Amino acid sequence: MATKQKSGGLGRGLGSILPDIDVENVKPATDTISTVPLAKVTSNPFQPRKEFDETALEELTQSIRQQGVITPITVRRMPDGSYQLIAGERRTKAAQRAGLKEIPAYIRTATDNQMMEMALVENIQRADLNAMEVALAYRSLIEECRLTHEELSEKVGKDRSTITNYLRLLNLPSETQLALSRDVISMAHARALAGMEDVERHLELLHAVIDRKLSVRETEQLVKSGKGNRVVAVPKNAKRRGDLPETHQKAQSSLKERLQSTVEIKRSQRGKGTLTIAFNSDADFERIMKILGN
Repeated sequence: MATKQKSGGLGRGLGSILPDIDVENVKPATDTISTVPLAKVTSNPFQPRKEFDETALEELTQSIRQQGVITPITVRRMPDGSYQLIAGERRTKAAQRAGLKEIPAYIRTATDNQMMEMALVENIQRADLNAMEVALAYRSLIEECRLTHEELSEKVGKDRSTITNYLRLLNLPSETQLALSRDVISMAHARALAGMEDVERHLELLHAVIDRKLSVRETEQLVKSGKGNRVVAVPKNAKRRGDLPETHQKAQSSLKERLQSTVEIKRSQRGKGTLTIAFNSDADFERIMKILGN
């Protein structure tokens, strides 16, 4: 069967992974979704995500108790009759906690390499991975599937420079990697800090960025000035980045889990702001609107 190609983005990458799938309709209609026993669902050994936020997981569990699993998981059928996860481990964990016996699932046919690729692509598409998890997953694909940066770029629908930038994160000191994986600093901060190769000075800069909540531009300036100074001097009047209030952070996390989509809240010091909900297609938009009751 000829593969239909979508223009740009991750649809092209998924099509290159499984060429017999019609990427225009990568998720089948509702009446073709299978329901599988949760007891027969096993973990994905290639799962890119390493950490699961306990609070977010509990919120998803409560949502599933009320509304069920809205977005099916993706699995592959194994010779022993079990179903190995490709994507949806958090939904599976939450469904188990909610006491469900079965879960809706898309059943795919895939080799180990294809499964690893699909798990990465689907997780990135849902923005589920932090920067360090993406970097580690990219390295695994390169090593396990023997891919070049160019081939990986084509499979995940990302520019080669983007792939390279992620892989460079793996050369950062472990403390910086940990701060990045916990969203204490952004990837842009990490890239700026990478300019300081001396580990001791690098960590001094990292602590300064975290303690004073410096912007990316301020971090870049600090790295530039720090290269010529043994002791890093941080301006006392350094501007702090505006933090999102805890109530807004919780709301953002709750909406993300409920809608299974990227949600961003921006707020000014005066209390004005915007709420942005991302969707991948018209069908995804309709799904989100249904959840919101419209």
